[in-house]
Amino acid sequence: MAPLSPLRRRDGRPGMLASVRCGSEAEICLAAGADLIDAKDPATGALGALDDREIARIVGTVSGRRLVSATVGDLPCDPDVLVGAALRTAMCGVDLVKIGLWPGPGAASAIMALGGARLEGRFGRAELVAVMLADLSIDPTLLPLLGRAGFVAVMLDTAGKSGGGLLDALSRPEIATFVQAARDENLAVGLAGSLRTGHIAALIDLDADILGFRGALCEGQSRTGAIAPSAVLAVREAIWAAAGVRQSAE
Repeated sequence: MAPLSPLRRRDGRPGMLASVRCGSEAEICLAAGADLIDAKDPATGALGALDDREIARIVGTVSGRRLVSATVGDLPCDPDVLVGAALRTAMCGVDLVKIGLWPGPGAASAIMALGGARLEGRFGRAELVAVMLADLSIDPTLLPLLGRAGFVAVMLDTAGKSGGGLLDALSRPEIATFVQAARDENLAVGLAGSLRTGHIAALIDLDADILGFRGALCEGQSRTGAIAPSAVLAVREAIWAAAGVRQSAE
């Protein structure tokens, strides 16, 4: 069984994950109220990895004010490859290491190998977050393995960033079923994949712990653009507004 995740939702609303590529973007997102800072390079893939030194700079910028996660890159489900990447990323001082589970026969072996790895960073043990790609293939039988291996969370994301988002890949009932299956394994759940402010109201009642954003936070809604403070504020306010409406209805 997975340990109780530090990402479990509080205050009746999902937390806001902001993907950033440098310390200055992290500072903007912190000032605008992001709950989780995610180090990622949008120019090198769906889960593009930043240089280790840049991840460490982001950790230094955040300086314990929020949790920091980092992706290991768009890597195959090879146990040795993923464990090596996870160990390097953990050493940058992040709280959470995000592992993409790309379709392939090695996913189960990779999960168990990662669960046995000692992800000791400079500031303590890093926890594991799995990322499944909704527009490729999702294997729900992996969720119990994630729980047994000690992962604290699983996220739904999309590999393609130009052909629609999460709600184009899966219906709301399908997402709800996934969220419940993950919760049954004591995993926190995140939803991402080209999410915009207009998607928040449709997702808020699915009880995800985290909603993840990059493009919606950027100038021109381009994930490779610069973070815009006004866009970050708009997303944060939309989450709070939608959560308030839901609570009022209950």
